Amino acid sequence: MSPSAGSLIWISCRPLIRLAAGVASGFFITRADIFPLVAAQGAGQIALNITLPCLLFSKIVPAFTTDNIKALGPLVLIAVLYEALGLAFAWITKRFFWVPHRFRYGILIAGGWGNVGDLPTAVILSITGSAPFLGASDQNLSVAYISVFLLVFTITLFPCGFHRWLAWDFVGPDVEPEAMQAKVKGQRQRLFRFLLKERQGPPLPNYDDPPTDEEKTTPPVSPQLPVRTSEIYTQDDTTTVITSPNDTTKPLSTSSQAPSPHAQEADSAFPQPPLPRSSPATHTRPGSCSHYTRLLFAHARSFVKGLFNPICATIYVALPISLVPQLKALFIEVPGVHMPPAPDGQPPLAFIQDIATFIGAASIPIGLICLGSSLARLSIPLNQWRKLPIGAITSLAIAKMILTPILGVLICRGLANAGVLFKDDKVLLFVCMFFSCLPTATTQVYLTQVYSGTGSAEHLTPFLIPQYIIMFFSMTALNAYAIQAIF
Repeated sequence: MSPSAGSLIWISCRPLIRLAAGVASGFFITRADIFPLVAAQGAGQIALNITLPCLLFSKIVPAFTTDNIKALGPLVLIAVLYEALGLAFAWITKRFFWVPHRFRYGILIAGGWGNVGDLPTAVILSITGSAPFLGASDQNLSVAYISVFLLVFTITLFPCGFHRWLAWDFVGPDVEPEAMQAKVKGQRQRLFRFLLKERQGPPLPNYDDPPTDEEKTTPPVSPQLPVRTSEIYTQDDTTTVITSPNDTTKPLSTSSQAPSPHAQEADSAFPQPPLPRSSPATHTRPGSCSHYTRLLFAHARSFVKGLFNPICATIYVALPISLVPQLKALFIEVPGVHMPPAPDGQPPLAFIQDIATFIGAASIPIGLICLGSSLARLSIPLNQWRKLPIGAITSLAIAKMILTPILGVLICRGLANAGVLFKDDKVLLFVCMFFSCLPTATTQVYLTQVYSGTGSAEHLTPFLIPQYIIMFFSMTALNAYAIQAIF
């Protein structure tokens, strides 16, 4: 029997109330100056390096079985589809609305990578912990499914190198907003003319290449870097950027805004992003085969290193344990498998499962407090709102928080009808639908602050705030619809 309308509204709102309470706690103690930045940074590192891996281990081991492991493939597919959909919306936004030059690639990351960590875990655990779900068993299964989205997020953003797009924003000289607006205006006019087939009109001015862009101004020359420790990639067709995978340089300006606490969680859990450096083209000219060998080795080493951060390593360990009955019986009781018990009658390694459960319980509160602290440090002076790219901000917020959830529901229902998603796995359907309604990851704040070289993320801030405001309304509606549709 489907829940009543009143029950649906309450079931959908209740987890968001708990979410808001945790975020508000971090927000207010930060505003009251009793949760300093250094404390927030430490809490963020604890969350990603200790408590979140413990939470994932404690939930994955009992949740995954040989029967439901088949959901792993569809979960990866959904996660990749959502990232691709977000990238597409961000690219369209960039084409139709002007975006600051120092955010021209950052908007793609903001569109493609959502907040897949503590925020969805907090809400989904609350919803699956009560009717119409089955309580603890569905909670464990939901966190196991969430871990797949975390794995895809981490691998695509870091080992695959998409985080380097943020560095490209800070290569070369800046471009004035007026030039960017003229460029986008010209693109819109040509597109509309093409769509309307008005090819007989006079040619429009070429705004594609503003006179202040990189193509016309030579980037400043920086000291040459050792090739053996460098990663080389090309931005556009004219500028080559060399970054060191071992470079952990922090923002150099002491008077600028410091990295936000929640985003600082990425400091130790994910590969450290190096600061972008401009370099003459001669730095990347191949000299011999050993040159390419060193480059290939540097890329491979960086990729492999990124695959073994604490979150990914925990998933790699927990998945085989959950699928091999003899290993699983070491941690929890498994029907049909005899395992000599410990003196207390529990499985021999049950104490490890207890430790992971105990420490993992702190993950969600710490994460929400850090999120609130991060948002408290984001500020936009009121006199600057008129200078902001309102069209791009509004378009991206609507795309991520309204259009993507609608398309996400349609995608999930279509895949369920096609047999890709399993209709009898209600937790799987709910998790897949829920992840279509996530705002931009606050981890991008930290990455932008590091890559900028000044410790600021001034262009990202106005894109985040509207998304997190709309989230409370769109997420409530999505939860209510998803529960009604599934049950």
